Amino acid sequence: DVQLQASGGGLVQAGGSLRLSCAASGSTSDDLAIGWFRQVPGKEREEVSYISTSDRKIYYGDSVKGRFTISSDNAKNTVYLQMNNLKPEDTAVYYCARDQTRLLDGSNWWRTIWYDRWGQGTQVTVSS
Repeated sequence: DVQLQASGGGLVQAGGSLRLSCAASGSTSDDLAIGWFRQVPGKEREEVSYISTSDRKIYYGDSVKGRFTISSDNAKNTVYLQMNNLKPEDTAVYYCARDQTRLLDGSNWWRTIWYDRWGQGTQVTVSS
């Protein structure tokens, strides 16, 4: 079975940067299809970004476009989320999740029902 381990969160000042990692282990294939989401207590989980390494599909949520960059290292079975120019409203627990279909596109990557494995989450706190 596949396990996802998210890491890299922390406390940073507004305008700063962090890089999150999502390491996949277990029964993984050479291709990765991973989504990043975030959640604040009391609110719904929000889509952040998505990557499918087999066909290089990459998507971003509107709130992070131009500031966050998703990438992957297939040799390490790891997906990264580089977060620049962080804002206090980026404060949340960030989760990575596996797209079980590997067929998501711009119209549906943000729907959490397509993800079957979730990492434990990593806290990102941005101070003003």
